Amino acid sequence: MTMCWYEGPLAAFDTETTGVDVETDRIVSAAVVVQDAPGVRPRVSRWLVNPGVPVPAEATAVHGLTEEHLQRNGRWPAPVVYEIAETLAEQAHAGRPVVVMNAPFDLTLLDRELRRHRASALGRWFESAPLWVLDPRVLDKHLDRYRKGRRTLTDLCAHYGVALEGAHDAAADAMAALEVTRAVGRRFASRLERLAPGELHTLQAVWHAAQARGLQAWFARSGVEETVDPAWPLRPDLPAAA
Repeated sequence: MTMCWYEGPLAAFDTETTGVDVETDRIVSAAVVVQDAPGVRPRVSRWLVNPGVPVPAEATAVHGLTEEHLQRNGRWPAPVVYEIAETLAEQAHAGRPVVVMNAPFDLTLLDRELRRHRASALGRWFESAPLWVLDPRVLDKHLDRYRKGRRTLTDLCAHYGVALEGAHDAAADAMAALEVTRAVGRRFASRLERLAPGELHTLQAVWHAAQARGLQAWFARSGVEETVDPAWPLRPDLPAAA
């Protein structure tokens, strides 16, 4: 019997940012962790970025990175975003799935940073080998859809019994998301073990779109004027204003 993806090699990617708008906010730190098997010490790549724009106090309150610290210790975004894309491409070439909690946020933000600083889209890095993304938020929401409560990384860690030490540090969050994804795989093994990561990637795009439609309908009933983007794992580039 071949090994299930959730017991095999996985990577994970996470960012800390200046805010929550993927079109205008910037990356201030990022991490990619690679774990060859459950329980094995991960290899961690970290980046600290001087975004070249103000870092709001609200963002610093979340991740603890001040504008002064980033100006003193961070690198310029252009080489960093290139290195991150290269590192993700390495995972794709190795056939190693990449866990990204709430993937449309982090991957779209990286895509916009690449466009901003390198005049290049993220998709360019995956022309020769596809990136298979595992999003614990989408997986959990689909597989346990009637469970009440929020589904932030902290909530998922609590629900699946994963220790989250140093929340809102990119490497800590990436590792926690990776562990949650393994835990989701084990808990729903009967529904997941026959699926290859490539198949699961395709399914998550369908599941996320359905989840987005459901949330949009709920917003409409509640009188909330907010648009939910159904695209996963990457939002398309915004069309230029007519």
